[in-house]
Amino acid sequence: MLKLDRFDLKILEILSRDGRITKSRLAEAINLSISPCWERVKRLEKAGVIQGYSARIDAQALVPRTPVWVQIELKAHNAESFARFESLVMQTPEVTECVAVGGGVDYLVKFEARSIDGYQRLMDRWLVSDVGIERYFTYIVTKTVKQSSVDIEALELR
Repeated sequence: MLKLDRFDLKILEILSRDGRITKSRLAEAINLSISPCWERVKRLEKAGVIQGYSARIDAQALVPRTPVWVQIELKAHNAESFARFESLVMQTPEVTECVAVGGGVDYLVKFEARSIDGYQRLMDRWLVSDVGIERYFTYIVTKTVKQSSVDIEALELR
């Protein structure tokens, strides 16, 4: 595991909030000169700690969508069933997030549907497919309370 010091942690904190910050502003913010600061950024990138840079797009501004979270339990619990379901998830653009979980259900899936009706029509297609859904529970998102990037301090890496 890569050993991180306070400068590395500060770099990660700043870049997680502002990936477009200039080299000089980043160096100034962590109180290092530009070259050593940038060498640290490159080391963090090379080590895979920094995986890339991206823009947060407000999908709602482009096409209004309704976020829906769904708990899904599969009929069978074997590698083939999981692979079949995960393949379907990867082929469904309305699915924006999916995690496999333990504790009574198999997956939590986030859909970004154009409407509740659109979501339900998609789920109806999944149910009649050979993907093997035993049961599902739908949760309509009424508001987003928190959505953020990684909080470096909360990771307690020190």
